[in-house]
Amino acid sequence: MSEPTTEVMAAPRSSRGFGGLGEMRHLGLLAALALLVVVGLITRPENFATTSNLVSILSLAATIGVITVGATFVIIGGGIDLSVGAVMALASVWATTLATQSYGPVVMAICAILVGTGAGVVNGLLIAYGRMVPFIATLAMLVAARGLAQRMSDRKTQLIQADNAAIVDLSTTRVLGIPLLVYVFALVVVLGWIVLNRTTFGRRTYAVGGNPEAARLAGIDVRKHTVLLYALSGLCCGIAAILIMARTTTGSSTHGDLYELDAIAAVIIGGTLLTGGRGTIVGSILGLLIFTLITNLFILNGLNTSDQLIAKGLIIVVAVLLQRRNLKERAP
Repeated sequence: MSEPTTEVMAAPRSSRGFGGLGEMRHLGLLAALALLVVVGLITRPENFATTSNLVSILSLAATIGVITVGATFVIIGGGIDLSVGAVMALASVWATTLATQSYGPVVMAICAILVGTGAGVVNGLLIAYGRMVPFIATLAMLVAARGLAQRMSDRKTQLIQADNAAIVDLSTTRVLGIPLLVYVFALVVVLGWIVLNRTTFGRRTYAVGGNPEAARLAGIDVRKHTVLLYALSGLCCGIAAILIMARTTTGSSTHGDLYELDAIAAVIIGGTLLTGGRGTIVGSILGLLIFTLITNLFILNGLNTSDQLIAKGLIIVVAVLLQRRNLKERAP
C-alpha cells in the first residue's frame, strides 16, 4: 500500500486570493468603507478629513490589526482565541516592570513577545493535547492572564522610563507623516499574507480548518499545527503589546479590554468562516478598517460608547447571518 502523501491540496482560490467569491467579498467591504468615508465627510467634514484624524485611525487600527492577523490564522485553522486582549495586557505589564525596564528597550520588546508567545503555546497545548474546547481553554487564559497582570502591577499603571524612550519612539517618530508603529502593522500584514498564501504552513492551516481528519490522513500533524497556530496568535499579541506601550507610554492590566471582540468581529466581517477552512488576511484587514472607522465616526459625532457597542454587536450578527446564508446557497 502506498504511503500517505505529506502535502495537501491548496485551498480554493476564492478562499485565498482575489479571485471569484473572494474578490466579490473584498469589493463589498471596500464599498462599505467608501460609504463610511462619505458619512464622515458629510457629518464632520472639518474633523474627519484631516491628517491628524487619519493618523489617529491608522494608529488605533495598528494595535488591533496585529492581533487580527493572528486571529485570522487561528479561525481559519478551525479554532478561536478569546484571550488575545488579556494576553496583550499581561505582556505589556511584564515588559514594563522595573526589573524588565532596567535591561533596556530591546529586552522589554523581547519580553513582551516571549510572554505573548508563551501564553499562546499554553493555549495550543491545552487544546491540542489536553483536548479542551478552544472556547473554554482560551476563556480560562483570558481570566488567568488578566488576573496575573493585575497581580503583577497591583492594579496600577506602569510608566515607561525615560531611558527606554526607544519604545515610545515607535509612536512619536514619523516617516512620510505616518508613525513607525503603522509600518510595523503593515509589515505584519504582509508577512501574514505571505505565510498564509505562499507557504506550506498556510496550506496546512486551510486543510486543518477545513477537515482535520482528512488533514491527518494526508500526513499533517494536526496537534502540532494547532499549537503553532495559537503560538502565532500569542506572538501577534506580544507585538501588539509593544505597539500599545508605544502609544500610551504605559503597561497596564486594563490594556486590550474587548480587543478580542474587535479582532474576531473583523475576521468574521472579512469573510472568514467561524467553522474554519476559509478566509483571507485582506478581508480581515478590511473588516478591521470598517470597525475602526465606525469607532472614529462615533467619537467625532459625540455618540455614546454604549451605542457604539450595540452597533458593533448588530454588525457581527448580520455578518454571521449572511455567512450562513451564503453557505446554504453553496450547499449541493
